Amino acid sequence: MSAALTYPPELLLAAQGVRVAFFDVDGVLTDGGVYLSGEGETLKRFDILDGLGLKLLQKAGITPAVITGRDSTPLRGRLEALGISHVHYGTEDKLAAAEKTLAVLGVTWSQAAAIGDDWPDLPVLRRCAFAGAPANAHAEVKAQVRYVTRARGGHGAAREFCDVLLLASGRYGELLETFG
Repeated sequence: MSAALTYPPELLLAAQGVRVAFFDVDGVLTDGGVYLSGEGETLKRFDILDGLGLKLLQKAGITPAVITGRDSTPLRGRLEALGISHVHYGTEDKLAAAEKTLAVLGVTWSQAAAIGDDWPDLPVLRRCAFAGAPANAHAEVKAQVRYVTRARGGHGAAREFCDVLLLASGRYGELLETFG
């Protein structure tokens, strides 16, 4: 089975060697909306495609890590269900959180990728070897990343980013075959 996805060779070359991928939550893994129930409970909408992308990264040997400025029970449940263990909740200093994760994993910025949608993500995006943003990210963020997804945050943007990393790693076809 051959891959239907194609990306420019220079994009894939820039994404080679990634061993950790940082993800923002609101605006990347979710649509950025804050939904509140009548009882005041925070609700989040996650895209199933994004979830599988994160699991595929793990199978390819790329560690997904989440750094978010918020914290909620639905978010914790979703990340736990996906088996993501490198998570920083309620974090204002995303750079310090990313550096802590890099140290724990024993990798450098040259082996890191990140996707974010707004200004608090910029310190991490600027240091990574490969950075991306969803289609609906803030203009200043899109201007500073290497790849802007076609999909919007919470609607497949994270999966699209994962697919680029998987193709660059050379593991995409092998993983695709497991579903054949």
